[in-house]
Amino acid sequence: MSTGRALWRRVPPWAVDGCLVVLAVLDAWINLYGEGTPLVWACVALGSTALFLRRRFPLAVFLFTLPMTLFMDVAVAPITALYTLAASTRNRPMLAGCALLNAGVDTLVWPLSDAFDGDRTWTLVQFVYTLATAVAPVLFGQLVQARHDVARQLVEVEEAREHERALHAQTVLASERAQLAREMHDVVSHQVSLIAVQAGAMQVAAKDLDAREAARTIRILSANTLDELRHMVTLLRASGGRETALAPQPTLADLQQLVANSGIETTLTGELPAGISTTAQRTVYRTVQEALTNVRKHAPGARAEVRLWHDAHHFGVTVTNTAPTRPSVALPSAHHGLIGLKERAELLDGILTAESTPQGGYKVELRAPARSD
Repeated sequence: MSTGRALWRRVPPWAVDGCLVVLAVLDAWINLYGEGTPLVWACVALGSTALFLRRRFPLAVFLFTLPMTLFMDVAVAPITALYTLAASTRNRPMLAGCALLNAGVDTLVWPLSDAFDGDRTWTLVQFVYTLATAVAPVLFGQLVQARHDVARQLVEVEEAREHERALHAQTVLASERAQLAREMHDVVSHQVSLIAVQAGAMQVAAKDLDAREAARTIRILSANTLDELRHMVTLLRASGGRETALAPQPTLADLQQLVANSGIETTLTGELPAGISTTAQRTVYRTVQEALTNVRKHAPGARAEVRLWHDAHHFGVTVTNTAPTRPSVALPSAHHGLIGLKERAELLDGILTAESTPQGGYKVELRAPARSD
């Protein structure tokens, strides 16, 4: 049944109306047996061709079918017009009047003086029969209209349920975000604060210049981490509201400071095209940040090179480090950083590659099309 309904919906409306016009003319021709005056055929042409406009002017089309109903016992044109009118209007008194009018006209004969001769009982029976015939398309049209109304209401109910499910999901998400914000504030910020305090004390107490510089770097990094953590907690508690932005977000202007505070011997070369989008700038910054973090974790003593580049079709950044000179300390890692970088690259329609170098080092490269700027 669903296949047949789908095929029926593919039929263009003008084709359906054309078939109805042909059927209406054939119905009139059969009733006239090929005979009829020019006036009768004019009424047939008017009532039949008017069916082309039944979707736009249903009441007028119904009235145009009445003259041909007066001259002959036709069914296709008036029934089609009544059905279309009933399916397109909610004015039931008007529908009842149209059904009575159609039955009255169909009961009369031409000339009108002959309509009142003969047996009045038979005329009444014919009127009742014709009225029942006219009521049938009216009821069917109203039924189709009610079906459309129910279908529309079901769609509205489903949309309301989808909205409720979305609100429920947002409520659950807001609760989870608030819980995550509490955990980040109570656990992570507490430990990072201790690191910053200890590093500050070490910077003051240390006599060795290198140790003091290392403590200063740790303190600065801890302070920056606390600042970013504070903004992240604020964002999480706002549950993604429009009033809360991700600012301050890093840009290319912050890249030099990131390299300087990385605690790694790093060189920054090259440049990116002018007018690059803030999303692309943030992606480049986070790529460099994650790459340098991995160098600190997995390649102690290594040197790094950050190279910004662009050509006619692409832009990107390449971070390469040398082999480590000291054994690394085992730190927990689930590779979420590289996964996040790949997701950021996909937002730019780009790719992120991370692989070892023949010299024992490591290379991370972001490549994105220039049209994503």
